[in-house]
Amino acid sequence: MYKQFFLEKLKTGDIIEAMHDNNLLVNLGQQKLLPRINVGCGMSPTIGWRNLDNSLSIFLSRSLLLSSLLYKLHLINNDQFEYIKFCANHNIDWANACKHIPAETCSVEIIYSSHMLEHLDQDQSLAFLLEAKRVLKSGGIIRLALPNIKNLVHEYNNNQDADEFILNSFLWVKSPKNLLEKLNFLIFGFKHHLWMYDEISILKLISKVGFLSPIILKAGETTISDPGALKLNEREDESLYIEAIK
Repeated sequence: MYKQFFLEKLKTGDIIEAMHDNNLLVNLGQQKLLPRINVGCGMSPTIGWRNLDNSLSIFLSRSLLLSSLLYKLHLINNDQFEYIKFCANHNIDWANACKHIPAETCSVEIIYSSHMLEHLDQDQSLAFLLEAKRVLKSGGIIRLALPNIKNLVHEYNNNQDADEFILNSFLWVKSPKNLLEKLNFLIFGFKHHLWMYDEISILKLISKVGFLSPIILKAGETTISDPGALKLNEREDESLYIEAIK
């Protein structure tokens, strides 16, 4: 429709108005091309988005020969090897989003992160959210999915099983017991949780950073007008979802 209108303007000789309308078309195209980023995507990258993770597996995925050797030497476990192969077959970029998201200021339409925030301590969480705010355009949206500690508390109140509560919270670390486990830890680090949230605490944190209109959503709900391939119900049995606007 817009292209036809532009051509009609050219035919009638109204070059200035046609050029003005063509600039509008270019701007509209640029808006559509604004990147959307999935931070800490793990094995759930979003098709059509830029997908980031800070795992060393991304570097190892560039040499499956080396990765296979490390696997045979038991320096990496089966889950790590599978993720390395997964990264080799998907377009996942490395980034430490607490320090720098590889995007220009005010250049990103949407930031999404699923079950990453709980792996950060409070200072790291604040740093990540500030970095997300930096790269988002005005009116851009951040969406987070994260485990709801209320679910664990509810289960504990029902069964009074403290061991199960701690195990399911992942707020614990299994100490490495031999040289291989210690080496694996040095390479990959621990994957336990460093903090957990409920609706009130995540709303407070998001507001502290300066995001506007934060809202808690049910699985499948979103304020994003065109979510595309974004999974809106990721890990819905254990998750709470929040969105906010820059």
